Amino acid sequence: MDLMKPELLRKLNKLIEDDEVQKFYTWKEYRFLRSKAKIRDNNECQMCKREGKHGQYGACHHKEEVREKPELALTLSNVEILCKYHHNIVHPEKLNATPVFMNEEWF
Repeated sequence: MDLMKPELLRKLNKLIEDDEVQKFYTWKEYRFLRSKAKIRDNNECQMCKREGKHGQYGACHHKEEVREKPELALTLSNVEILCKYHHNIVHPEKLNATPVFMNEEWF
């Protein structure tokens, strides 16, 4: 499933250019994609699952970063559910960062 349309890609590229990517995560298209990923992955951390463990939903992770491959930002096969622990391992740079925004994904 790919929800990216040319006008959305232009809008996302502008957000990247303006260093406002966090606004992308409020888009209805992203929220819909995230809900589909949660259903597909059964709200379970896919890295935990690969390790034979069980971890609950913490974040919807883009395998190819939004800034690097914006054309894949709304593609279901490019996202997976991770627990907070594994998301922090994948993104250690975000551990010391102050959250720019908070939404239901943070809880």
